[in-house]
Amino acid sequence: MEPRIKREAPSITTDLRSDTVQVPSVIRNCSGIRIFGKRIKSLIFTTDIAIILNNDADAVIAVYPFTPHPAVIQSIANVSTIPILSGVGGGTTQGKRSANISLFSEAQGSLAVVVNAPTPIDTIKQIEETVDIPIVCTIVTEYMDIQERLDAGVDILNVSGGKDTAYIVSRIREKYPDVPIIATGGPTDETILAAINAGANAISWTPPSNGELFRRKMDKYRDKEREKFMQEHQGMTIEEVEDLEEHRD
Repeated sequence: MEPRIKREAPSITTDLRSDTVQVPSVIRNCSGIRIFGKRIKSLIFTTDIAIILNNDADAVIAVYPFTPHPAVIQSIANVSTIPILSGVGGGTTQGKRSANISLFSEAQGSLAVVVNAPTPIDTIKQIEETVDIPIVCTIVTEYMDIQERLDAGVDILNVSGGKDTAYIVSRIREKYPDVPIIATGGPTDETILAAINAGANAISWTPPSNGELFRRKMDKYRDKEREKFMQEHQGMTIEEVEDLEEHRD
């Protein structure tokens, strides 16, 4: 049998979509998690509608620091072209309300629901009894009881431990070799690779803010206008042109 040749996938885009937010390519090194047949390696961590509509991640993890609301879930579902993992509470929002929001998320097409670290076990059980999509539980420290959460119905762990993320992932992976793990990747390729090498199957990545993206675009526009001016004036800056004209006068 001839050896299989790995070929690069052709890439197609347009000028109007050239500014798409791209997740770090190093994330492709992880194994991914298959959810209902969809392989998820990269998850973009945002609820910004514009960014959700313009990125190349495999999925969006829509978790935010407010009480989950159906309007937010519906708004994201209306624009997203990629699968959504919807936050359904667990901190302030618990019990029946979290279960109801989970059911609404499922009805809106969410691929999974995400519960926060403080979520009571009873709430996880209520969600498990209510929906037929995976439950993702956020793990913020190695001191959390993983087994009781898995027993209650959690399917996927979402490790968000700051600088200790890779360490927490490694501890979980040692004890639970087959549990699917999403991990926050951090700010650099090195921190992302550390999480992957520790055992993360998928990586969540926080994109630049809308303000930062605008700053970059404005810088680009300024450079373009400056370059255009200098081309039209034999390489001189505006100060040099004004100085020359002043001397001519």
